[in-house]
Amino acid sequence: MVKNLIELPGISNAREIAAYPAGGGYVKKGILLRTGALNAASPKAIEQLSEKYHVQKIIDFRMSNERLKAPDPEIPGAENISLPVVEIDDYMAKLGDPELVKQYLSQKMDRETLVGLAYKNGLIGPETYELFLLGDRGQKAYKSFFQILLEAEPQNGAILWHCTDGKDRAGLASALLLAALGASRESIFEDYLLTNEANASVIEKAREKYASKGVSPEMLEVMIFAAGGAVEKYLTRVFEVLEKQFGGVNGYLSEALGLGREEISLLREKYNSNR
Repeated sequence: MVKNLIELPGISNAREIAAYPAGGGYVKKGILLRTGALNAASPKAIEQLSEKYHVQKIIDFRMSNERLKAPDPEIPGAENISLPVVEIDDYMAKLGDPELVKQYLSQKMDRETLVGLAYKNGLIGPETYELFLLGDRGQKAYKSFFQILLEAEPQNGAILWHCTDGKDRAGLASALLLAALGASRESIFEDYLLTNEANASVIEKAREKYASKGVSPEMLEVMIFAAGGAVEKYLTRVFEVLEKQFGGVNGYLSEALGLGREEISLLREKYNSNR
């Protein structure tokens, strides 16, 4: 297993996307970073990102309300770019029921009830990633993500992308990038599931809390996912959906995101190494 987790005080689920076999070589070290939210970053973490990694671009996949509530700090030398994968309006449109919308917007529901309602209506669970990858907003965000990578010069510093927990919207960006770089399905899943190592203590607390309440195994899985866990079958499901609709991840990269052979070749030239 590739050990890519890095310690950035105040930033959860931080890691490099590096050293995976890809495209006949290996993903370069020190230039591709994914994390959770940056708003609580310590001065030491900000210094590391600026002086060790020389971060040149910070891509924020969060919703507008998430950014307003917890804005990114200024990282010297870095440009902040907002690419929301989904907004509240997208969730509300998927519900299609004014009464359900009122329930979601109510401040009276506890977290367990809210997550249960979201699961019941397909807003969280195995279908979560389909909204991110197949929605117009999500496809626009991921297309822009790749355009930034194509235009960047890695020798000038790292590219960092994040969402709130750093596991779903940012995790899908990482999965798509690894696929584009020629990494195996095994490596893609290894990177995705590394979240469970990064968030082990939070996940264990959620497991103990909800298991003691006697929730079903299926609902326990949902609650752990909502608490910060990565669920392998959720990523498996969206890969199956991409297989049906686009002939696989590579088809999605080509048809939905506009990455042709020239773009794929350039990505591998920039972000893969023979060493």
